[in-house]
Amino acid sequence: MYEIDFEKPVHVHFIGIGGISMSGLAEILLSEGFTVSGSDNSESELTKRLREEGVRVNIGQSSDNITSDIDLVVYSAAIRRDNPEFGAAAEANLPMLSRAELLGQMMRNYKYPIAVSGTHGKTTTSSMLSEILLAENTDPTLTIGGILKSIGGNVRIGHSDYFLTEACEYTNSFLSFFPKYGIILNVDADHLDFFKDLNDIRNSFRKFAELIPEDGALVINGEIENYGELTRSAKCPVITFGMSDEYDYYATDITFNESAFSSYNMHTPKGEVIPVSLGVVGMHNVYNSLAALAMADILKFDKETGLEALKKCTGADRRFQIKGHLGSITIVDDYAHHPTEIAATLSAAEKYPHEHLWVVFQPHTYSRTKALMNGFADVLKNAENVILADIYAARENDTLGISSKDLKAEIEKRGGRCEYFRSFSEIEIFLLENCNQGDLLITMGAGDVYKIGEELLGK
Repeated sequence: MYEIDFEKPVHVHFIGIGGISMSGLAEILLSEGFTVSGSDNSESELTKRLREEGVRVNIGQSSDNITSDIDLVVYSAAIRRDNPEFGAAAEANLPMLSRAELLGQMMRNYKYPIAVSGTHGKTTTSSMLSEILLAENTDPTLTIGGILKSIGGNVRIGHSDYFLTEACEYTNSFLSFFPKYGIILNVDADHLDFFKDLNDIRNSFRKFAELIPEDGALVINGEIENYGELTRSAKCPVITFGMSDEYDYYATDITFNESAFSSYNMHTPKGEVIPVSLGVVGMHNVYNSLAALAMADILKFDKETGLEALKKCTGADRRFQIKGHLGSITIVDDYAHHPTEIAATLSAAEKYPHEHLWVVFQPHTYSRTKALMNGFADVLKNAENVILADIYAARENDTLGISSKDLKAEIEKRGGRCEYFRSFSEIEIFLLENCNQGDLLITMGAGDVYKIGEELLGK
């Protein structure tokens, strides 16, 4: 495998450079003196930002983009082997690395590489830990799966030994990493277009745990079913968190204020009882913050500094993000695209002040919608008013004969209220005719459903 050398910058071309992680890696290499180019299928804020920084970005992918001056090609998990640039690079015998392989090699350049994994909550937990690292003046390099306001984007180039990244299990990407410290937030059935079943996913997380060296540490949610099966072959110390005193770090006395922000007492292995207040909503963020604070404690950071950083942390964009108000109608956008995530967001919404709740859900990928159909229907039936948009295809083609109409039928079969519209404009008209003052409207999904809220707000 090609080994990237920060001491010998070369020309690196990214196929799919507009992805949230790919763009971050491109920025890091650019800061290290590498020549960077790339391509993507569409223009975005990320591609515009890269272009402003001096990266040659082609919109549209073509074999002509693979020029003779390129030394290395990096491709994302969404790039298929029949992609014209992938084919041209292979034909030219250019060295090639996947996004995960490049990220893993980058981690080797830092003394304290930290990887945050889990089926849900990676971006929020990484955001929390980022704020702590920044408050501790560690000058970290950060690569986040969302836009973090405090760093003005999804990446921060630091000049210290601290490196923080999300670690995604899809296509076993995180098994190419070299973390010294790791977090496992939860393990759930997802990405079943790649994994066979939940046992296959658990096996992948077990292998991730094995990557962490003896002088590192793994923080894991002790409430994961039979979590010891995931950590039995780990070489490093294993630290647990959860909601009872059987775990190393645990929370008690949890309360929520009028904005649905939580406060609780964190108990540590040393017997300390520490008051924690968060600036994000929902019970799921109590878990996320416990993981972040446990890791900060392992790294011997100042607790008061970390607590103050968490209190100010509002999370990354698209994580119960208040987009604005239409009169007194509150419009929120959330990235939830798995039944467990939807349930967590709905639970948070219950605690947020409102008259009636409206949820506009855009399913993400045909394979996930089909595999988790019953789970989606079971959780969405509990929402007061549900509007479904068409499935966001992402990397897939419609070959499974599945649609949002099928999900609508399943929700209604369970007694839920549901509407379906083919276009965003139809959804917007319906919402304007039916939402009343004091209502809470959440656009939900990993695709482009956020545009509905922005259109309503005139953004």
